[in-house]
Amino acid sequence: MAFFDLVDFDDHEQVMFCSDAKTGLKAIIAIHSTALGPAAGGCRFWDYANDEAAITDVLRLSRGMTYKNAMAGLKLGGGKAVIIGNPELIKSEELFKAFGQAVNNANGRYYTAEDVNITTGDMAIVNQVTDYVAGLDGKSGNPAPFTALGTFLGIKAAVKFKLGKDDLAGVKVAVQGLGSVGYNLCEKLHAAGAELIVTDINQEALNKAAAEFNAKVVGLDEIYSQDVDVYSPCALGASINDDTIPQLKASIVAGCANNQLAQAKHDQILKDQGILYVPDYVINAGGIINVSLEIYPEPYCAEEATRLVEKIYDTLMTVFEKAAEQDKPTGLVADEMAREIIAKGGK
Repeated sequence: MAFFDLVDFDDHEQVMFCSDAKTGLKAIIAIHSTALGPAAGGCRFWDYANDEAAITDVLRLSRGMTYKNAMAGLKLGGGKAVIIGNPELIKSEELFKAFGQAVNNANGRYYTAEDVNITTGDMAIVNQVTDYVAGLDGKSGNPAPFTALGTFLGIKAAVKFKLGKDDLAGVKVAVQGLGSVGYNLCEKLHAAGAELIVTDINQEALNKAAAEFNAKVVGLDEIYSQDVDVYSPCALGASINDDTIPQLKASIVAGCANNQLAQAKHDQILKDQGILYVPDYVINAGGIINVSLEIYPEPYCAEEATRLVEKIYDTLMTVFEKAAEQDKPTGLVADEMAREIIAKGGK
C-alpha cells in the first residue's frame, strides 16, 4: 500500500502507528494540521474490517476535524485517533493507559477525547498517563448533548433556508442512528414538534424512541426511502453514496455523523437533485466546541459553550447563502471557507 498516494492522505503533518503487545493495543493517531493550534479530536474504538479501513477512517476524520475546528472559530488544529478492535472484548484499564502513553508521545501536538465506544471514564484512565485529554467528568464532560444541540440548530437553519419554516412543527425527520447524540437529537426534535422515523441496530433504543417520541421504527435499509423532509444520518459515515442517493425523498440531509458523503462527488450530486446538504463538520461541531473550553487555559463554562454552539445556526446560514450565490455545492463552499480561515491563521 503506497501510503502517501492514498486518496484520503491530505498532506497530514504526522501519522502515528501505535501498538502494545501486552495490552493488545493497536491504534493510529493522525494529526492533519496544527496551523491554528494543537490538533484536537476524539478517539474512536472500532472493530474495523482491516487495517486499511482504519487508516482511511482516521485520515478522513482528522482532516474533517481541521475544517470543523476552523469553521467553529476555535484555536485548534485537526487530529483524530482510532483504536482497532472489538471494545467488548479488549477494553481494559491497561490498554487505555498504553493509549495515553501514545498520546503523550505526540508532545502536546494532539489532544484526545471520547468518540464512538469511548466513555468519559475511559478518558479518565488515559488522563492518568497524559495531560493531553479533554472531555473529562467534572470539566466539560460528555460532549454528546452539545453535539446534539448544534445538530438540532443546524436542522432548524436548513429548514428555514430550504422550506421557509421558522419552526419544526410537523417537519418529518428520518434519523439513522440512536446513539448518545442521535437519541438526544430526537428528544429535541420531538419537543419542537417534529415527526420522527428512526432506525438503529439497537432494538432497545428503538423501543424507547417509539414509546417516548411516538417515533415510527423502520428497518436499517428502509430509512433512506422514507417520505420525509429531512434525512438525518447519525450513525457512522458514508451513508450518502451511489446506492442511497437515488432512494432519498428528503429535501435536506442534516445529521451528526462524520464523513456522511462516501465520495466528494456526492456533494454535487445532492445539489443536482435539489437536496440541501448540511456540511457534516459544521453542523456537528458542538462537541468539540464544548471540549475546546477545557483545553483553553480559562476555566470551563457550560454557558459559554452553549453560546458558542448556538453560532452554528448563523455559520450554516452563511454557507447556504454563499453556495446559492455562487451556484456551488454547500460542502465545497464550506471547504473553501475553512481553508481560507486556516491559511490566514497559519500566517
